[in-house]
Formats: sequence, structure tokens, C-alpha cells
Amino acid sequence: MRLRHVKNAQEIVDENRNIVLLDPTVNKGKWKEVMGITDGTLSLEIGCGKGQFLTLNALENPNNGYIGLEMMTSVICRAVQKINEKEVKNVLLINKDGINILDFFDEGEIDRLYINFPDPWPKARHEKRRLTSPNFLDKYKIILKKDGVFRFKTDNIDLFNYSKETILERLNSDYKCGEVDYSVPQIQTEFETKFKDAGNKIYFIEGTFKR
Repeated sequence: MRLRHVKNAQEIVDENRNIVLLDPTVNKGKWKEVMGITDGTLSLEIGCGKGQFLTLNALENPNNGYIGLEMMTSVICRAVQKINEKEVKNVLLINKDGINILDFFDEGEIDRLYINFPDPWPKARHEKRRLTSPNFLDKYKIILKKDGVFRFKTDNIDLFNYSKETILERLNSDYKCGEVDYSVPQIQTEFETKFKDAGNKIYFIEGTFKR
């Protein structure tokens, strides 16, 4: 469902290296310092897509820092365009594979981590690619602060059920899990708005990791 090809996508990324970092490893352990975040929080969205969730959050919370990780150049270039159009100053992007997040972030560096509508990878042989597989979850726990919040959303019931099995046992008992209550205002991703408007049920899991 994502864009497969965008003309000049790599050129757009290369022309905006102030937003899409060429080597994010150099910021490991000092993202807040680099972004000029003093009293605010640092959030990471893995699989940030075209950037709607990031940019709207950043505009509403200018004292906080937001980082989007997206491996598809043809998608992240749209996030770059959105950030430029909105003149957002507190967002940086990483055009890399999420499997390498421990190379980019130090232990306890992230305050909030979001996984919004990831590819469900439905075939059993692709389980390790799911962003809610144990391999990924163990990495999220490392880069999140002790009280850092993890939140996951999907409209895919099979992925939701799988994720309940992998995630809930790792969270403290005060976690939240179930259908999203849209009577409570919240910033949505492009996919979320599309799926919700189509009548799809949206599911979420939110909590802090056991230590």
C-alpha cells in the first residue's frame, strides 16, 4: 500500500541532509543535544511513512524532539516534503533499516517509541521481520528510558493478536490494550485516517517495559 516509486526520491533526500541524516550513528547518545531539546522529550517513530504523525506532533509540541525512521526512500522523501512545507524544526529523519536501531540510539535515550501500522508480514517464515517480534522488542527496551512509553497501532487483527503474545508479557501490568477510542482526540497517521474512515477497527497496545 505504500508508494513503490517516486521520481527523484533519492535526489530529494540527498538535497535535505539537514533533515535526513547521512550517518545517524554520530548522534548516538546526544540526540537531544543535537536537536536543542533541553526540557522536552525525545520520541521515535519506527516506520514513519510520509510523516503526518511526526509533523503534527512536532508542531503541537515545539519543545520536544521527534525522530522518524523509514527504510523506504520513496516514502521518506514525502516526509521530507511535509516537514519543509510545514517549516517544522524539531524533526529529524533516518533512512535506514530499523533492525539497526542500537547503532543509532544509546541505552535509555528515547522517551516515547511509536510503531504505527507496520507491514504485518503475515507469512510465518517472515516473523522476524515484524516490528513487534521479540528481536525488535528487546531492542526497543534497551533504547527506551526506564519509564519510557511504547505504543503500537494496527488495523490487522492477526498482527494485533500476534503482538499481544509478544508484547504484553514484556510490559508492566498497567498497560492499555484493545480498540482505539476515537472519542478521545488524537493525532493520526495517513494510514490510520484512511483505515478508520473505511470502517476498519483500529487496535493498540501501550505501556512501559518491565525492568
